[in-house]
Amino acid sequence: MNSTQTEQTAPAAHPNQFALLGQRRFAPFFWTQFAGAGNDNLFKFAFTVMVTYQLSVSWLPPSLAGLVIGALFTLPYLLFSATSGQLTDKWDKTRMFRLVKNLEIAIMLIAAWGFINAHVPVLLLCVFLMGLHSTLFGPVKFAYLPQVLNDRELTGGNGMVEMGTFVAILLGQVAGGLLVAVPQVGHTQVAIACVSIAVLGRICAQFIPHAPATDPDLVINWNPFTETWRNLKLAHEQPVVFRSLLGISWMWFFGAVFLSQFPSFAKEVLHGDEHVASLLLVIFSVGIGIGSLLCEVFSRRQVEIGLVPLGAIGMSVFAIDLFFATRSLPASELMGVGAFFAQHQHWRVMFDLGMLALSAGIYSVPMYALIQMRSQPTHRARIIAANNILNALFMIASAVLAGALLAAGCSIPQVFLITGIANALVALYVFLLVPEYLLRFVAWIITHFVYRFKVRGEENIPHDGPAVLVCNHVSFVDAILLMAASPRPIHFVMDHRIFKTPVLGWLFRLAKAIPVASQKEDPAVYQAAFASAAQVLREGDLLAIFPEGGITSDGQLQPFKAGIMKILEQAHADGLQVPVVPMALGNLWGSYFSRIEVRGGKNVAMVKPLRRGWLNRVSLQAGPAVPSGEATPGLLQQRVAQLMQN
Repeated sequence: MNSTQTEQTAPAAHPNQFALLGQRRFAPFFWTQFAGAGNDNLFKFAFTVMVTYQLSVSWLPPSLAGLVIGALFTLPYLLFSATSGQLTDKWDKTRMFRLVKNLEIAIMLIAAWGFINAHVPVLLLCVFLMGLHSTLFGPVKFAYLPQVLNDRELTGGNGMVEMGTFVAILLGQVAGGLLVAVPQVGHTQVAIACVSIAVLGRICAQFIPHAPATDPDLVINWNPFTETWRNLKLAHEQPVVFRSLLGISWMWFFGAVFLSQFPSFAKEVLHGDEHVASLLLVIFSVGIGIGSLLCEVFSRRQVEIGLVPLGAIGMSVFAIDLFFATRSLPASELMGVGAFFAQHQHWRVMFDLGMLALSAGIYSVPMYALIQMRSQPTHRARIIAANNILNALFMIASAVLAGALLAAGCSIPQVFLITGIANALVALYVFLLVPEYLLRFVAWIITHFVYRFKVRGEENIPHDGPAVLVCNHVSFVDAILLMAASPRPIHFVMDHRIFKTPVLGWLFRLAKAIPVASQKEDPAVYQAAFASAAQVLREGDLLAIFPEGGITSDGQLQPFKAGIMKILEQAHADGLQVPVVPMALGNLWGSYFSRIEVRGGKNVAMVKPLRRGWLNRVSLQAGPAVPSGEATPGLLQQRVAQLMQN
């Protein structure tokens, strides 16, 4: 955590994400981005309605208007995202916010003239310029959050931003459609509204506190093509971050398929009028907002990427069910919202759509937070700019592929079905490629649906840098519980015999846990384990060991072995001062995964699945770190024993 972040977030503990709206570091930023997203969509939707229903423009027929407006708005993301990321890393973020909001006022003044005079070319230019405005705003929006929020606030902050963005989009589109439709004065009302909201956003930006530049000496490369390639290579250097970028871009691909088809889906499949199409947009936006807000609740206020597979599963399940929900709809004349609600078959459609959107919110927020947390602060905005480029490319690909499927004779529900199946395949590929997502999902399931898991002292787990975690060894799921308690990935040194356990052994191999055997039993495995442990610490990661050397057979803490000293000695030889964090698992003895059962004179585990029922209370407590120079097996055993008694 950088010093700026520490200074700005230390006094700001809050009970939940909504409390951020009462704090200056977040509230002015939130309302600035809310006003910007709302104004974007008010302007675009009002313009689309105007050229579709109110004007007759021979060179821009209504059937192409939405496509042209969407393409013009997206084009700046491809051309200027790389430059935007550089400016955000080089300049104070507050300076960027105010620059972008000044630009928005200028654009909206031009657009106001265009609306009042019904001048389509000028308004098309403003669409492109508002796309530029959003391109400049994107990197600074997401790079600002990790600079002013701590790790435990990042998921909630991102959830609030995602929720606010989709609510602003919805309100902007509703307002744009209503204002432009008012006879005689509609265009003037839109013009006044666009300028007023731009000014309001600029006022909010004035109250955003300073967030210093993260790379003030950066030399700007103004060539968008070479810089775009450089940004993508920069992101690719961190595999987890880059694959998360691809995961977010896939979400935009997935969402674009549904959003682009709402008007046709409402009319041709659901037999609803334009108000039904608007209802679908409302359901989708509310679903995204709720899903985004639920992330903090589900994640114990840490960056929990275990929610990503949960979101991906929901996206596929409800997209596929949406196809089946439409198969039994009777043919009818176009109906309004009242008649649409009156038919019970439509409730399943609305439920599927809402849950699909909710799942997308759960899927995206942890990925954004992970990118913010794992990216180097000096390069963070450029990596986010690379994400915007990928998002634009994936959305273009989405439009092309959806169009190709429809041209090939697929119905809209069939396109949804294919998209849902493709999402399942893509998600499976990504989770096998980056097993951390899958492992965290398993940990999330176990700590929410098998045990009631409480963590205390999590602030003692270092936010960055190498550290060794030492813990008592009670059951076969100890490593999974430790994994659930830390937002950072942990590399485990584990008894090689655990890898022979069905399912759990596969998971530990997937997690790249380090197998260890005694030197007498297998000298090669013994030496390889300590070499791997030293490499983990050299790379600045967390290493966890169970110094007892095996799972307890009587529930008591066993003497700690000297392997921890060998690890610390090698770290010292590598020039590292590695803190050692004592940890204690509580109330796991007697659970299904502990060796409490006796079979053939031996203590064994996993014999009676419901021997203690469901949702037993278990805990993990982390104590203050012990400096490496003071750590001994006896002292660490004493610290763990004390934690077990608390």
